[in-house]
Amino acid sequence: MSDSSVEIANTGVLPALTLVLGGARSGKSAYAERLAECTPAPWSYIATAEAGDGEMTARIRDHQSRRGPDWTTIEAPLDLGAALRAVPADCGAILIDCLTLWLSNQMAADADIDAAGEELVRTLSAVAQPVILVSNEVGLGIVPDNALARDFRDHAGRLNQRLAAAAGFVVFIAAGLPLYLKTPHHNSEQAS
Repeated sequence: MSDSSVEIANTGVLPALTLVLGGARSGKSAYAERLAECTPAPWSYIATAEAGDGEMTARIRDHQSRRGPDWTTIEAPLDLGAALRAVPADCGAILIDCLTLWLSNQMAADADIDAAGEELVRTLSAVAQPVILVSNEVGLGIVPDNALARDFRDHAGRLNQRLAAAAGFVVFIAAGLPLYLKTPHHNSEQAS
């Protein structure tokens, strides 16, 4: 862990909102789990994935196998607000994994994406526990060749920007390594 992560690990204090971005298989989920585990147990894992086939079932099982008995899983493919309200009061941190799957689910349900994003930001601001969000950065490749993929990329980019603006800590993961885009403000920095 680097300086910001080490400080969080030493103090057990996360900002109210953390955003962990990265590409597929970058290590972002494992990193987010380690951050949550810097706070007192138990922890809540809000899963947005649905096991639509055997391959996805195996991916979900892989994620679950990393987490121990101090983790409670809440499945929420669409309604993150209800899932956040279902988290027990004694929870040390909440991990939502992942926002891009949630966005896909919203698009498949023909939801108003902008309204859903605004509602998510409002709901997150009212949560008592620290929340860690995991999201894919999908804007680093070529422009997709079809309208649906371009629409998804654009919605994901706007959602990530909105959540990064609200977050106190934003980390980009590449090859399992963190790049700190926005770090929590500390009293020693504010005093100077």
